[in-house]
Amino acid sequence: MRKDSIMDSIERNHEAAETSGDGNHAPQTAGNQPAHRTLLLADKASAPTPIPGDRAEGNAKPAAEAPSRRRVIVGIILALMVIGGLTLGFLPRWHQRKVAKADMSQLAIPSVSVVSPVMGTNAGGLVLPAEIKPWLEASIYARANGYLKSWVADIGAHVKAGQLLATIETPDLDQQLAQARAELVLAEANLHLAQVTDDRWKALLKTASVSEQAAAEKAAARETATASVEASRANVRRLEELVSFQRVVAPFAGTVTLRAVDVGDLIVAGSGGKELFHIAQPDKLRVYVRVPEPLAPGIAPGQTATLTTPASPDRAFAAKVTTTSEAISAISRTLLVQLEVDNPEHQILPYSFGEVTLENKTGPALTLPSNTLLFRAQGLQVGVVGPAGTVELRPVQVGRDFGQTIEIRGGVTPADRVIINPTDSLVSGIKVRVQDAPNAMAAK
Repeated sequence: MRKDSIMDSIERNHEAAETSGDGNHAPQTAGNQPAHRTLLLADKASAPTPIPGDRAEGNAKPAAEAPSRRRVIVGIILALMVIGGLTLGFLPRWHQRKVAKADMSQLAIPSVSVVSPVMGTNAGGLVLPAEIKPWLEASIYARANGYLKSWVADIGAHVKAGQLLATIETPDLDQQLAQARAELVLAEANLHLAQVTDDRWKALLKTASVSEQAAAEKAAARETATASVEASRANVRRLEELVSFQRVVAPFAGTVTLRAVDVGDLIVAGSGGKELFHIAQPDKLRVYVRVPEPLAPGIAPGQTATLTTPASPDRAFAAKVTTTSEAISAISRTLLVQLEVDNPEHQILPYSFGEVTLENKTGPALTLPSNTLLFRAQGLQVGVVGPAGTVELRPVQVGRDFGQTIEIRGGVTPADRVIINPTDSLVSGIKVRVQDAPNAMAAK
C-alpha cells in the first residue's frame, strides 16, 4: 500500500512538470513554479513516507540508507552461498578421504583362511607303502674273459642250484693253462735231477770225496726245485678254476629275471663288465616299509601285519616283522622295517608295489591339509591365529602322509585355527584378518 502511494505521487509530479511549460523555454509567472523547482518537489515526493513503528528515537531513517541495506543483505546472501558451496564441495571429499584411509588401514592387515584340525580314524591300522623284494637275488657276471658261446636259460626260467645257464669260449685262457701245465712238467723234471744229484753228493760226502759245502748246495737246489714244482702246480690249479668258469651256472634255485647277453658277445670278467643274468628267489619275499619316527616305538620284531598288492587287491597276505634297522634315517626321519612273507604259489611278484597294514598302538591322530605346513630351518611349522588376530608359529610332529592331508602327532589342538597356504614371509606376532570361518575337515 505504501509502495503504490509513493509511485502514484511520483507520476503525478512528473505530469505536473510536463504541463507547466513547453520544454525548457516555458515562461515563468508568478503563479507557476520553475521546472527545477518542480523536479525538486518530485524528488521530495519520491521519498518514502514515514510509517509508525519505523522510527528510531522518534525520527525516521534517511532514504539514503535503503540502498546500503540492500547491498549488505545481498552481500550476506552471496557470502552464505559461497560458504554453502564450499561446504558442499568439502564434505564429500573429506568423507571420501576418511573412507580411503580406513580402507588402507584394513588392507595393511593381510587376510588369511584358516582350518581346524580334526581327529582321523584308525580303523584300518597303520597303512604304509611297501617295497617287495625276493628273499635271495644275485647278479651273474663272468669270471673269465672271452666270447659267449651259447646260453640255455632265458628270462622266466626256473632253475636249480648249479644248473647251466651259458657257456663262454676262452681261447686265451686255454693257452695259458696249456703253458702252465708245460711249466709244471719242466719243474718236475728239474726236481728229479736235483733229487738224484743230492743223493749222489750225500754218498760222496760219506767217503770225504766232496766237501760239506758242495753237498749242502746240492741239497738246497733240491729244495728249490721242489718249491718250483709246487708253484707251477698252484698256477695250473688257478687256471683250471678260471677255465671252469666257462660254464655259467645258477648259484641257487630261483627264477631268471634278466638275460642281458647273446651269442657272440664279448665277455669281460668282473663287475666292470656286462651283467649276464639276474636270478631271484620268489618263494619267500622280503618286504621293506618305512615307519614315521613318532610311530617307531610301536614296531617290534615278531609283530604281525598284512600285505596287499595291486594285482590282488581283495586278498591279504600274512606278513611278520623280522627285524628293524634300529635307527632313524636322518634324511626321511623314518625307521626301516623288514617283514617276511611266504609266497609258495608265486602270486606276489618281486619288485612290485604293495601296502602293509600294521597295528597302530598309538591311537588316532589329528589331521591337517598338506598346504598348511611351513618348511623352515627350524623344522616343520604351522601358523596358528590367536583370539586377538595375532599369528603364532608352532613346530609340529607329522605322522602318515595321505597326499592332500597329513597326520599331526603334536603341536596343535582341535580348537586351534591353522592358516591355509601361509606365505614365506609369515612370522610370529603379526596381525591378520580371518577371511573365512574355521572349517572342519573330513576325517581321513
